[in-house]
Amino acid sequence: MTATDLVVARREAVATGVLVLALCRPDGGTLPEWAPGAHLDLVLGPDLVRQYSLCGDPGDRSVLEVAVQLEAGGRGGSRFVHERLAVGGTVRVAGPRNHLPLVDAPRYLFIAGGIGITPIRPMVAAADAAGADWCLAYGGRTRASMAFAEQLHGKYGRRVGLCPQDETGLLDLDTLLDKPVPGTAVYCCGPEPLIAAVEERCRARPPGTLHVERFAPKRVDAGGTAFEVELALSGRTVTVRPDRSILAALEEAGVAVLSSCREGTCGTCETVVLGGVPDHRDSLLTEDERAAGDTMMICVSRARTPRLVLEL
Repeated sequence: MTATDLVVARREAVATGVLVLALCRPDGGTLPEWAPGAHLDLVLGPDLVRQYSLCGDPGDRSVLEVAVQLEAGGRGGSRFVHERLAVGGTVRVAGPRNHLPLVDAPRYLFIAGGIGITPIRPMVAAADAAGADWCLAYGGRTRASMAFAEQLHGKYGRRVGLCPQDETGLLDLDTLLDKPVPGTAVYCCGPEPLIAAVEERCRARPPGTLHVERFAPKRVDAGGTAFEVELALSGRTVTVRPDRSILAALEEAGVAVLSSCREGTCGTCETVVLGGVPDHRDSLLTEDERAAGDTMMICVSRARTPRLVLEL
């Protein structure tokens, strides 16, 4: 599935400021397969593309569901969804794509903060269906702001710990992560302070234990030195100045490249690296993927070598 128009079949408020959109094909046909952790690009305008995690049932091929939280200080995507996407309307989508796959593990610890519950919800269902040992710690500002909270607690009982901040305070990460159990995969999605705190507490765990998804980019050093990018498929070479990203340099040279967030969080611009060493500055790739150097996000990452060769 590259890009197609889907119909808004249902809009439902599931928490304060959070809407679920159910998207279907106009002809009622079957939608693409997806797995927990996948997200969908909503093309809301010429320069307004946003990524939302799929939060429904992967087994239901008739509908794709996303939950969108209204961000008052955002860049306009959530406001467009809340104010202008009505039932019966159409929206162009691309995907699904998955940068947070659920790995096989005997046990899971899921940690969600706020709207970060969206990719976690289908993961919980998959882990439960597989008979794995799992638990979910879910925090939010208030109980009313926590999408799917009561449904999850009602279905799974004590395996789901709800922590509204105004009632119980912040998630007790020290207790959750104090005594690691071998074989436990940790999944975390939510605001940057939560993810950073979880990363710090998991630093000593074996590689591949922690899996995170960010809605905002990690802080990285900006700028750098100039370098060249060779486009293997066209034979062109483009110079990337210190004040330009690879993506911006390519666009200025008239090279069309798919992109969306321009922050290193969505994966739309992921490009195969054929030569040279990338300077990874994204918020998506794992440490192993960075070390391999096979791909890079050209919207933010740069080069550690004078030249990169990209499959473009």
